[in-house]
Amino acid sequence: YQGYLTPRFGQQIAWGESNAIVYANSVLGARTNRYGDFLDICAAITGRVPKVGLHLKENRRGQVLLRLVGISPLLLKNDLFYVALGQLMGNIAQNKIPVIEGLTENVTGDQLKALGAAAASFGAVALFHAVGVTPEANTLEEAFQGYAPEKTIEIGPSDLQKAWNDLSTGVEGAKLDAVVLGCPHFSFDEFHRLAQAIEEARGHPRAKGVRFVVLTSQMSYALLQRSDLMNTLTEFGVEIVLDTCPFHSPFISPQTKTIMTNSGKFAYYAPGELNSQVVVGSIPDCVRSAVAGIVIREELTWNVS
Repeated sequence: YQGYLTPRFGQQIAWGESNAIVYANSVLGARTNRYGDFLDICAAITGRVPKVGLHLKENRRGQVLLRLVGISPLLLKNDLFYVALGQLMGNIAQNKIPVIEGLTENVTGDQLKALGAAAASFGAVALFHAVGVTPEANTLEEAFQGYAPEKTIEIGPSDLQKAWNDLSTGVEGAKLDAVVLGCPHFSFDEFHRLAQAIEEARGHPRAKGVRFVVLTSQMSYALLQRSDLMNTLTEFGVEIVLDTCPFHSPFISPQTKTIMTNSGKFAYYAPGELNSQVVVGSIPDCVRSAVAGIVIREELTWNVS
């Protein structure tokens, strides 16, 4: 959905994969329910899906209002803010449709991707609206289609800090076995930020025994191969895995005890699927930790400064 098969606004589609569903519905404004394995294949063969659920406009109105209060402009620019907010949004909304008030129009597609992926993992969010950001929420009234919210919840810095702390099962200072990025798949822009973080490490190599794995799509990889970023990634020892899921492909050893990631979705599933401890950090945190061989995170300032 960040490549050449991006659905258009209002297009009826039948998609599986929780992060793809929430991105298509929320960020692109396409129309899909949550289709499990084989149902999406049936839809592709027949060209039909039941005319129910999120395929219908009346079922896409917001239900729960999440009002951001006291969030600093600096925090709104931080990628990890969206991971923490996604965790919180999923836990609050569960399978309802949340509406976020307080994001800025400068939010990136990758940040919205991370937000939706975390919300779909910690809850069952298939659609969210962000007022002034997503295509069906130019105004608060439009997001709720004229209805009043079922409930309104204010989210402040302390709520986000608690959500952030709850994301990780591992601890800072622990011996690091691997870094896994790209859950959801890395975009080309994220590869650019990764290469920049590696260059800022000033030529320091990865610590011995620490793997650095990035999952991505064929489309992003094709762009990467045509760029000047590939040498930086290769020299650092980045392993690129295409078109798969970290939990369905056996490239993570069962002996892997501590993994670092920038993904809320990975943090949710990895402890159960891989029996590993997970620590969430920024892309630069992941690079610095891979060099040091232990988990290192820059302290986040959640309160207004």
